Amino acid sequence: MDTEEFRVRGKEMVDYICDYMNGLGSRPVYPSIEPGFLTNLIPSQAPDEPEDWDAIMADVDSKIMKGVCHWQHPRFHAYFPSGNSYPSIIADMLSDAIGSIAFSWAANPVGAELETIVLDWFGRALGLPDEFLHSSPGSTGGGVIQGSASECILVSMLAARYQAVKHLKRNDPMAEDSSFLPKLVAYCSTEAHSCVEKAANICLVRLHILEPDGDCTLRGETLREAMEEDEKRGLFPFFVSATVGTTSSCAFDNLKEMGTVCCRYPSVWFHVDGAYAGNSFICPENRYLMNGIYYADSFNTNANKWLLVAFDCSCLWIKDRNKLTSALNVDPLYLQHKRSEQTIDYRHWGVPLSRRFRALKLWFVLRRYGIQGLQAYIRNHCRLAKRFEGLIRKDDRFQVINDVKLGLVCFRLNGTDRLNQDLLANINTSGKLHIIPSMVKGQYIIRFCVTAEHAKDEDIDHAWAVIQEHATDLIGLIKTPQEPVNNDPLNPKLKRRLSFTRTVSRVMYIRALSRTSLTDGATPIIVPDDDDNSPCNGEDPEVFNSGVCLSGLSLGSLPSFQEEDS
Repeated sequence: MDTEEFRVRGKEMVDYICDYMNGLGSRPVYPSIEPGFLTNLIPSQAPDEPEDWDAIMADVDSKIMKGVCHWQHPRFHAYFPSGNSYPSIIADMLSDAIGSIAFSWAANPVGAELETIVLDWFGRALGLPDEFLHSSPGSTGGGVIQGSASECILVSMLAARYQAVKHLKRNDPMAEDSSFLPKLVAYCSTEAHSCVEKAANICLVRLHILEPDGDCTLRGETLREAMEEDEKRGLFPFFVSATVGTTSSCAFDNLKEMGTVCCRYPSVWFHVDGAYAGNSFICPENRYLMNGIYYADSFNTNANKWLLVAFDCSCLWIKDRNKLTSALNVDPLYLQHKRSEQTIDYRHWGVPLSRRFRALKLWFVLRRYGIQGLQAYIRNHCRLAKRFEGLIRKDDRFQVINDVKLGLVCFRLNGTDRLNQDLLANINTSGKLHIIPSMVKGQYIIRFCVTAEHAKDEDIDHAWAVIQEHATDLIGLIKTPQEPVNNDPLNPKLKRRLSFTRTVSRVMYIRALSRTSLTDGATPIIVPDDDDNSPCNGEDPEVFNSGVCLSGLSLGSLPSFQEEDS
């Protein structure tokens, strides 16, 4: 493809993207496919000869779009928002054209400097303490763009581990660094994201997972007791991960209490994960949710979740960048340059050497929307979530499970877990909405998140009407069954996919409950396969075994989710 053809095809692609975005509402929110569908549509080998562009685009329509889950769809209410906007898309086009590999200032001077500047812009807009900003007088802090919150937590834990080992070696300078690892212990809540557990596994350290209070908030006293007990066992606390806006229910750990405890341990690194909710602090009225952030050594939020910046753009701020770079600095001769003492080389701030020019899209979005435009976007999502919560509370068949502070509402139909699994399966089967469950306070709940950039009242009202309709049909068939249960149009495996569950034997289920595992919002929820889940709130056990899954669709039109067979 030469420049002139690119002019034509590029303009065509812009038109294609605009038509796609404007026409999302007319598409099914989730694809009607089964695992492996693409294998039968695409050849097993790449073509030897160049193919016609029109043929490629025809395959995009007939094969690629066939399997897309449309995260920008106005009826998509699963997970958290996947940030996207036209300014961000255009910035990525330019970044790809520039094609720099910005591992150092010398490799792309403007890439390094713009990243430093826009992270200060963003951090200041969030109300972060001056110590986190590079431009603050006397500051040793600064921000960096990582690929994901998982990377942010991993590099923070790596830095904390390096500092802890350095501290312990003072008393035993001849010991190998690895000999200290069995002593190191990190802490988080059961509501923390599973990436904390993954980071601990990579770092080869212990992870002490603590129980939050009844509001899913990790409290300082719980942390203090755990750390003191571990010290008595000869362990060395070195890292604490708090969450503001948990995946399951958007709960908030008590940063002030936890930070006060961490201050008693000079070698403990206090990290705050605000992957979703952190973006909301751009609105001053939400900053009370991060009260105590001044205790933190590091903080992250994903602009690619709730700030209209396309993936990937996870922003991490460090109070003392030297503690981070000393742990990750590997500086071979061929990467050194004469300006290194005057500049920031972001290759020392993370795991990858090669880095894309991601600061460009954050800069575009911040400039094109302005702080006020981004505040209006987030406030609209929060308003719509409260509207949805109000609709639920007017229907006494349902209950709201979480304290709705931002854009996520957790709810369930009064009754059993199985009843709610059937309700979610029916909703997802209809193709009218796409939502997912989670486990909160030991209950299977349904998560509803406002995600679309231009979400409106009508979208919320439509979603609630769909949910009410399926709840009415489901309860009606339980109370007055017209046909035998075995007339269910969905087989058990399809039900599990549609309700995001995975069945295991009762023995395996009990064993799973004995292990503490963190959530990631994607892994299916484990349920026993003997239909013997305990009913909730004293409901009739028969309600649990509703065995009803309604669908007006053929089996070929059902969505498919990754699962493991029991």
